[in-house]
Amino acid sequence: MRRLERRPTIIDVARLAGVSKSTVARALSDGAEINPKTREAVLAAARTAGYERNHLAVGMRSGRSGMIGLVIPDIANPFWAEVARGAQDRAEEHGISLLVFSSNWDHDREARHLAALRQARVDGAIINPVADSFDDLDRFGLPFVLIGSSAERFPETSSVGSDIAQAVRLGLDNLVSRGHDMPYLLLGTKARIARARFLRAVYDHCIARDVDPAVLPTEDGDYTVEGGRAAMSRILARHPGGHISIFAANDLMALGAMLTAREQGLNCPDDVSILGFDGVPAGEFSWPGLTTIEKPARAIGRRAFDSLSEEIAGRADHSRIYLPCRLLERGSLADRAPVQRRREVA
Repeated sequence: MRRLERRPTIIDVARLAGVSKSTVARALSDGAEINPKTREAVLAAARTAGYERNHLAVGMRSGRSGMIGLVIPDIANPFWAEVARGAQDRAEEHGISLLVFSSNWDHDREARHLAALRQARVDGAIINPVADSFDDLDRFGLPFVLIGSSAERFPETSSVGSDIAQAVRLGLDNLVSRGHDMPYLLLGTKARIARARFLRAVYDHCIARDVDPAVLPTEDGDYTVEGGRAAMSRILARHPGGHISIFAANDLMALGAMLTAREQGLNCPDDVSILGFDGVPAGEFSWPGLTTIEKPARAIGRRAFDSLSEEIAGRADHSRIYLPCRLLERGSLADRAPVQRRREVA
């Protein structure tokens, strides 16, 4: 059927579907009283006519815009891109549009993004806050849900994140089982709460195993490939020799460390064992493949959307949802257990 030359209206859809204008309105708004066959006929007619709903007009009538915001710290980091994908997939299932902003770990930029979302009349937002202050969120004035490590600063707010303590235990237990007793901890910058959470989980694990956490060597760096490369160079410069084990606080740092080791003539995993954290896709294609603790990025995005929907509907319980992580074993960790057993016998 030939499309209309002018912008189609709800009346055109009603004519094509052979129903009333009010039936079309109920079908397009997912009214529960509409027969499924009738709804499908209306949707097919809308597609044929090229009809697009006027969300501004719908929002003025319903008080909803059909849009939500997502503010993440770094869209270039594959982990946050996966979080965005999970939220977008869930939003699309519900006919909701998602506006994505990247703050680049900058407080002022985050504040501008929140102001833009208010002006866009979104129904709510999913936010990874980069600042300790709650002021910007108080001024936001719309329903929101927090994600990521930063959310722990605001326990009275609904939030979704990874179970970091479980993830760190999983990684350290795997290292111990392979005979790596004293790995270097490749950490992020001290200004990030993610670093504190990672270290706290490491310390708790050490205390439980009657190990002094102060003996674990550490090196700080940015949560980037270049940050991992620079930190690994500093580690190798002071390492006395022999096999070295690295537990990096994210996969980008781990991949950077792997590049530096290769540039200095070291083999992974024979000379250097590296364990990552996040589970970004690039780790699967490195050589060797990066063994890592995978955080459920897409699941975080999906659950955050569900939590925000509860907030918007006024049914939220303001709880913190911790999602479990899993170990992805590839080829970047050597099995040092036989060596350790020979040392114990000696």
